[in-house]
Amino acid sequence: MTDRRKFLKITSTGAWAAPSVGSLFVSTTTKAAPKPKIRIGQIGTKHAHATGKITTIRKYGNLYDLVGVVEPDEERRQVLENSDAYRGVTWLTEEQLLNTPGLQVVAIETEVCDLLTTAARCVTAGMHIHLDKPAGESLPQFKEILDNATRQGRIVQMGYMYRYNPGFQFIFQAIQAGWLGEVFEAHAVMSKTVPPATRKELAEYQGGTMFELGCHLIDALILALGKPDRVTPFIRRTRAPQDNLADNMMAVFEYPQATATVRSAVMEVDGFRRRQFVICGNRGTAMLRPLEPPKLVLTLDRAQQDFSSGTQEVTLPSLTGRYDGDFTDLAQVIHGDKEHDFSPAHDLAVQEAILTASGLPLT
Repeated sequence: MTDRRKFLKITSTGAWAAPSVGSLFVSTTTKAAPKPKIRIGQIGTKHAHATGKITTIRKYGNLYDLVGVVEPDEERRQVLENSDAYRGVTWLTEEQLLNTPGLQVVAIETEVCDLLTTAARCVTAGMHIHLDKPAGESLPQFKEILDNATRQGRIVQMGYMYRYNPGFQFIFQAIQAGWLGEVFEAHAVMSKTVPPATRKELAEYQGGTMFELGCHLIDALILALGKPDRVTPFIRRTRAPQDNLADNMMAVFEYPQATATVRSAVMEVDGFRRRQFVICGNRGTAMLRPLEPPKLVLTLDRAQQDFSSGTQEVTLPSLTGRYDGDFTDLAQVIHGDKEHDFSPAHDLAVQEAILTASGLPLT
């Protein structure tokens, strides 16, 4: 097994080509002189990741000044006021938030159906945004938001939750360094079980489990291999006529020399244990399974730096928090300490692939 020092040797290789990603290992601490806190607000609390995001923002009180949270649903707001995550926050209307002096960033955590319309208003108001996933069902609307943000010099940070996971970071760097050789195959699985009430909520979106869950691994796949030549969805609904949820989905991604599959279902017992991201090349294979906490097995046909030929488990840095990397990195970008790692072109390619893999139109 390798140690943390050996892991850092590969992640310190610097910027790599496609798609516009710099060194992906993100430190959640800094010894630099403290900088002014970034004024941030959150709109919405109904997204599945909303609680985790507000908790992370408050965790990094040295980086962010949380000015308030917007939740127009009064009944939900009353419930959240007594929760650990939201206790003591200032509740604002959207108008009040967007007119707060010095506001720089808005984390958008509404229901998925409201993500893009909310994002459009925030970008028009001149804000950087953290936009949770997936980026709605309208590719043209998402492109317009990205274009508007680019014109204003604002960042759209997408909330795909594995971008700063050390296991994924290792794989991205190993591919770029050529350790795996020519990639010919990739396998990704993102499944779990859900209760009937959640099935009902998910069924409101025609894209089903690929749209809701598989999107995270599509982001990682395109980060690793680039934009695919073709995406073909395979959609199954196993509980019809009980509900119309596309609950067992697979998509095939075709590249000039490689094929990849992404699967997502919500009937797999202990599905978190078998969530995986596997990349196979003609010189080695990287298998990340499970994804959280990340466990990485690396197989090489020849030694690379401190890694021997053969199969070995890689000891990764601890995952301090699922969303820590997002908000520590965003702070560095806003302060001008680094470039944003994920270009609008990458985010647009990801969204196009998600929609196609989910059987949704691109119009």
